Amino acid sequence: MISAVTGFFSTVDNATMALWLTLLSAFSHAVFGAINKSGFDPYLNRGAINICYSLMALPVVLFVVPLPTASIFAILAVSFLLHLIYEWLQAAAYVKGDFTLVYPIVRGTSPVVSAFIAAMLFTEQLGPSQWFGLLLLSGGILSLAWVNIRLKKLDAAANKILILTVAIAVMTGIMVALFTNLDAYGIRLSDEPFMFLAWFFFLGGFGFPLVAIHRMRKMAVTPPLSKLAIRGIIGALFAFSSFGCLMLATWYGSVAEAAALRETSIIFATIIGVLIFKEKLDLTRLTIIGLIVAGAILVKFTW
Repeated sequence: MISAVTGFFSTVDNATMALWLTLLSAFSHAVFGAINKSGFDPYLNRGAINICYSLMALPVVLFVVPLPTASIFAILAVSFLLHLIYEWLQAAAYVKGDFTLVYPIVRGTSPVVSAFIAAMLFTEQLGPSQWFGLLLLSGGILSLAWVNIRLKKLDAAANKILILTVAIAVMTGIMVALFTNLDAYGIRLSDEPFMFLAWFFFLGGFGFPLVAIHRMRKMAVTPPLSKLAIRGIIGALFAFSSFGCLMLATWYGSVAEAAALRETSIIFATIIGVLIFKEKLDLTRLTIIGLIVAGAILVKFTW
């Protein structure tokens, strides 16, 4: 089964495959972010998602893929810690701030940091036009957060919470850059990329769910487990598509390009906000989205 999938991928050239995988990852991540933020407590949402994708990966690691080598397991162990910190920071940011504030800051911070790390770790060098596009893309995403902040009237107490939320969101973006490059290194080091992904998702069930359970025990009112499980299953499917496609894109193409183009997820998030949550799309936001698209084009097509 695994060989059939990889055989299909081999019929498409690497650059095209990396592009389509990245765009699918971007769409999936926008949906995943909305699932994680909405509904119940973000900590419980994330814990349920991790449990579900770990259980889904269990039969794969037992019967399909081989055991990771010592070097791959070491990378998985460090990745486990980085993702645990990231998930905790992300949940904390979503508790303190709005999705329209936190999401753009996280997604706008990570591409630039990731590009610098990739240049050192993989010796991948972006061209001048690609760097300009990267800065345009990240700047556009970050400016969406600024637009959303500008519309709020905050007192002194709310302003302190805002500063803390922004700081947590920036740290979350840095963690995204760190684990993106580490996981890309791990999947490239693996003989079989699906082996790395299967073990990654399986191990994810042993981290943040413990944090979520601890938080749940302190709640006076807890959500119905059946509804939380449904959210976890749906979120897990989009997590497979979001992270799995991103990692496969780094297998086939440039890490810096994949990390940057994946942040076009903010465009899909805006579309979801307009269609599902009935949010308004004014001229300012539409202009910013245009700049993000222009930046993405420059990142992908260098000259």
